[in-house]
Amino acid sequence: MTNNDVLRRMRYIFDLSDSKVIETFAHAQLDVTREQISQWLKKEQDSDFKRCKDVELAAFLNGFIALKRGKKEGVEVVNETRLNNNGILRKIKIALSLQGDDVENLFIKAGFPLSKHEITAFFRKAGHKNYRECKDQLLRNFLQGLQLHIRAKEPEFNWDDATKNKE
Repeated sequence: MTNNDVLRRMRYIFDLSDSKVIETFAHAQLDVTREQISQWLKKEQDSDFKRCKDVELAAFLNGFIALKRGKKEGVEVVNETRLNNNGILRKIKIALSLQGDDVENLFIKAGFPLSKHEITAFFRKAGHKNYRECKDQLLRNFLQGLQLHIRAKEPEFNWDDATKNKE
């Protein structure tokens, strides 16, 4: 998945307006314009399309964490210059205060069940013996499960029902 795809999906999942996206970037000390956002959200075939760099997506995700959980006092946000799918998954998990079971249930909701051990491997450090790289398909399914959960027509999602479907 490209950074543009992730930004596009996050904007849709959480129904973020341009002004909310600008505010999200501002939480991570990055000033962006509506024109930049528009260029990042366009399809690659469009002549106005611009690639969203790792540092820009990191700023968006760091701002999203601050937006959802509040800013930490006295801590200056450092936007990473390199970002991989594992980092993206970790930042979304932090922003939404998801626990291991929640992440597992989002994968189930997307029709892509994974065990707890497989999921925890994505959150380990790269040198750890049980570390596993989060491939594009896994991140795509996680975001799909998140979309189904957040934008569901159901009044409230029941995690217990999702677990029963796994068996």
